[in-house]
Order: sequence, then structure tokens, then C-alpha cells
Amino acid sequence: MSVKIDEPLTVECETGNYHTFCPISCVSWLYQKIEDSFFLVVGTKTCGYFLQNALGVMIFAEPRYAMAELEEGDISAQLNDYEGLKKLCIRIRKDRDPSVIIWIGTCTTEIIKMDLEGMAPKLEWEIGIPILVARANGLDYAFTQGEDTVLAAMAHRCPEPEFSVRERKETIQNFFTFHSRKKEELVEYANHPSLVLFGSLPSNVASQLNLELKRQSIKVSGWLPAQKYTDLPSLGDGVYVCGVNPFLSRTATTLVRREKCQLIGAPFPIGPDGTRAWIEKICPVFGVEPQGLEEREERIWKSLKDYLDLVRGKSVFFMGDNLLEVSLARFLIRCGMIVHEIGIPYMDKRYQAAELSLLQDTCIKMCVPIPRIVEKPDNSNQIRRIRELQPDLAITGMAHANPLEARGISTKWSVEFTFAQIHGFANARDVLELVTRPLRRQKNLEDLGPTTLVRT
Repeated sequence: MSVKIDEPLTVECETGNYHTFCPISCVSWLYQKIEDSFFLVVGTKTCGYFLQNALGVMIFAEPRYAMAELEEGDISAQLNDYEGLKKLCIRIRKDRDPSVIIWIGTCTTEIIKMDLEGMAPKLEWEIGIPILVARANGLDYAFTQGEDTVLAAMAHRCPEPEFSVRERKETIQNFFTFHSRKKEELVEYANHPSLVLFGSLPSNVASQLNLELKRQSIKVSGWLPAQKYTDLPSLGDGVYVCGVNPFLSRTATTLVRREKCQLIGAPFPIGPDGTRAWIEKICPVFGVEPQGLEEREERIWKSLKDYLDLVRGKSVFFMGDNLLEVSLARFLIRCGMIVHEIGIPYMDKRYQAAELSLLQDTCIKMCVPIPRIVEKPDNSNQIRRIRELQPDLAITGMAHANPLEARGISTKWSVEFTFAQIHGFANARDVLELVTRPLRRQKNLEDLGPTTLVRT
């Protein structure tokens, strides 16, 4: 099911539906990341049940999100949507006093053509709190793309840089003049144009990436999203932006087309190889020569030896769920695993061009065939391919995990990689811990013998 090593990388497309976790689940990590925000999910009871079960937060914990539950009268247009949302937002302002309220549209609001974008500006003016609208419905978006729609909406509210175009050009010219004279003195930050990173990461992981760039004398001007809505970074002409996650293509497009930023196309900082390549793509943009990355990557690989011995020669099949599949597959190939297929719900080839190129280079380096990449895979076809290939591990959505386990295929939920800390040099071990856990469990069961297996 794989192509030859010397053939170019191709992406097939099947006609399957989005068999992924619901994109409104982005609320679970974004409300924690943006500390002064409040998320209002506009949907039906089904959406409420999903949030209540998937997020596992009890009511008395007072999380900063809520449901605006649509009833029959709302769906049949017999009730006034605006007045209902207004009452909720006024109550949110009174109880929580957030800096921003973010409306999350769902499948139902999409089907009944609810004009959230039309109501938000008027209500924002009335209550005096910014209201953003992000459509995170499962009809158009896969699991992690919910965050993409939120960040794209938030990008429009970022302030413009305070200095003029002429001053911006002078700053860039001064940077290159300064750097050409001071290459040997790069201890603190160089005087370079603004760099904004986009993608929601835990604060400690974001700090690690900031530190990695600081070691190269590159200063991160801000993150999108910031920890507080009031601290959004300045965006505009002359500002460079770089993504940390492969599912943020809409945000990248918004930053380039609407905000006039300069996008740095780089692989994503997942695994030691990806983190090194990410930094090596950023440094030349600012005229910086990367220092010490090869040695640092080599130290990380040596520290992972116990895990590498477990996964080397094992095979894995990605069914597709969170759009992290290409980056994870590239890292696992570099670890010595065989990747039969990379299923992915949606592929933006322009935004992931650098990642796809690194995947191809990794396959050539490891002397393995380039895996089959299938966009929007048909799950029935995938199940047949899994039955033929019999991989050691299938990374899949929750819906297929138990049926595959019953057929003797070890599985790992792809959603776990979404919530785990997998970015940067320091977190490569966490990725392999997730991957090897089902492999170790299977080995332990085999060591117990067939009689014991029947009893369990």
C-alpha cells in the first residue's frame, strides 16, 4: 500500500465524511488558554451533552463557557434569537465580567442559517463587550479546526503596529545593518522585525519555544492567542508570523491576506527533528545563523533510546482525526517505525508544504517508502486496508478503537495527542510514551500466555 522511495509525494482524496471528534471541543482548551474570555456555544441539547461529557467539568467549578440552547421555537423562527442571546450575554457580563465573549456556532446554527455575524456587532455595541463569532460546526470542519476558526476571528481584533510603514522599513534595514556588524556578539536579542507565533499551547510549552528562539537571539513579540484577550499581539505589514500546529490554515490565510503579515513556512515543532527544522526555517528570515541545533537534537535522540528500541520496526496506521497526522507520522518514521497510511480529514498543501517536504526527506534518510497519504478517507475502505496490512498500532478516533481492538489491532486514541504536550525538544518523550503504551500492553498480554488471555 506504499509507493516507491524515489517517487514524488502525492495526496489521494477519498469521499468519506468527517469521522472526527466534534470541533466545538476546542472550547475545552481555549477557555483555559485565554484567561479573560467566555465561550458561549449556540446549539442544541446534543451539543450540551457532548460538552458536559467530553470536558468533564462539574457545574460548581464554574468554567468560563456555557450553552445557549436552541429550542423548537428558535429553530422554527418563532422566537427572537437576538433577544435571547442578549439576555444571556448581559448575565455573563454581570456574573463573570469577561474581556471578550466568543460565540461558537454549531451544526444547527449552520443549518437554520442563524445570522450570528449580523447580531454580534449590534449586541457588542449595546453591552460594551467585544463579541467574536467562530463557526465550529462539524459539517464543514474537523476536530481541531474549531481552534482555527476562533483564531482567525480573533486575528481581526489584533491591533496594528504603532509605527509607520517608513519607520518599519527603517527598522528592518537597521536590523540587517546591525546584524552584519555584530554576528559575533549575539548574546541577547538581535534588533529584528516583530515575530508572532500562532497556535494555542500550554503556557509552559510556549515558554519552552520562546526560550529555544531566544537561544538564537530571536525575540517572540507575542502569541495568538495571548493569555489575555487584552494582550493580543500587534499585526500588520512588516510583522512575521509562524504557526506551531498544522490545523491552522485558515488563520494563516487570514494573517497573510487580511492582516498583510509575512508567513514563515516551516515544519511544525513536533519531535526533535521537527523542532530543529522549525527553528532553522525561522532563523534565516532574520539573518541569524542557527547555533547548536544539531548537537541538541542528537542529545534528545540519545535520551529516547529506551523508547526507540520499543518502536523500531513496528508498523502504524493513521486513520485521521486531528490533522496532526503528517507531523506525527514524520516523527515516528524518524524513530524507525513503518507508517502504512496517513489518513487526514483535511490537507492544506500550501500551509503544510514544509512539513510534507520534511516528511519526504525523512523517508529518504531512513530508506523507507513514502507512506500513502489519504485526505478525507473513507473509513470502510480503511478498515479493509487495516485488515490486510495488520499494523502493530492504529491511531484512530474513539469510534473505531474498540472494534479494532476486538479484531486484534492495538489502538491509540488520536484525541490524546491533541491534549498532550507534544511540542518542542523536551516533549518528544511524551509522544513516544503515548505511542508505546498500547504496544507495551500488548506485549505484556502475550507474555501471560493464551490461557490467561482467554480468561481476561
